[in-house]
Amino acid sequence: MTQISYRGLDAADLDRIGEIDRTERIETMYVQRGTRLEEREGDWSALPWSSEGEGQHSVAHQRAECQRHLAAGALGVCAFDGEHLVGIGLVTPDVRPGVAQLAFLHVSHGHRGRGLGGRLADELERLARDHGDTTMVVSATPSGNTVRFYLGRGFEPMAEPLPELHALEPEDVHMHKTI
Repeated sequence: MTQISYRGLDAADLDRIGEIDRTERIETMYVQRGTRLEEREGDWSALPWSSEGEGQHSVAHQRAECQRHLAAGALGVCAFDGEHLVGIGLVTPDVRPGVAQLAFLHVSHGHRGRGLGGRLADELERLARDHGDTTMVVSATPSGNTVRFYLGRGFEPMAEPLPELHALEPEDVHMHKTI
């Protein structure tokens, strides 16, 4: 394995988003009830993003979501294994006064559990603080690994999610933390 390198996101990096392999075996999902989380067991495993079409689980959709966040003022960070994009994160500062949104965070299958997601999240928190934000919110995919990742970073379920984020992702686990 080569050395992982990190750098700020360049808009051209979005053309490479399909290099990230989002494959994941998912056996636990969470349902949010206010600040309480309920576990559900099953098989919700995720395949790689489709290189064809524009549906929710396509490379085109992921690229468009990142472009939407960048147009709203998001800042991003990338992780590379050699020349291969293996992680990407975006934060949108000031979605409310003092509140940043961790808008997008993905690490490739095979690179998870090595600290890449934590390092990307640390950098996104730093960028938000540098913009004067003191709180960060995230609409987390309700998979067991994702929710546990954010809980381990100090995020807590929100009793009342931001309405516009809840409307976009009603099944997600909406969390916040002081940064």
